Amino acid sequence: MQLDDLYRRVIMDHYKNPRNHGTLEADAVTIKLNNPTCGDSIALQLQVENGLVTDAKFSGEGCSISLSSASMMTEVVKGKTFDQALELADKFSALMKGEPVEFEDYEDIEALSGVNKFPARIKCATLSWNALRKGIEQQQE
Repeated sequence: MQLDDLYRRVIMDHYKNPRNHGTLEADAVTIKLNNPTCGDSIALQLQVENGLVTDAKFSGEGCSISLSSASMMTEVVKGKTFDQALELADKFSALMKGEPVEFEDYEDIEALSGVNKFPARIKCATLSWNALRKGIEQQQE
């Protein structure tokens, strides 16, 4: 099996069987973003305690890239401090720019590395990560 095929399978698995899809309690930080270019929308919820993301869930509509990226992102940020989560978001941004990046804790994210070959799809992949940044910024104010 070629690497591209494996990556497609990982992306489709997260799309068809999203991790952390749903909602959290009312006191969760909620960030809603959309991508008007393609119609993707996401509502990211973060449970935050003392600068730590203790849980993350998402809901929304979108393409396989957008929703699989949200699934992967919510998996990797649980248990991370704000600084660690922002560092992961920076690494993901670098991945979308075609820079070589490894996600030691969660290799599934690397399946999205091919998205950088399709500039119009980068916004799909980064939507949930932008919501994460916005949510953390709101909490740090």
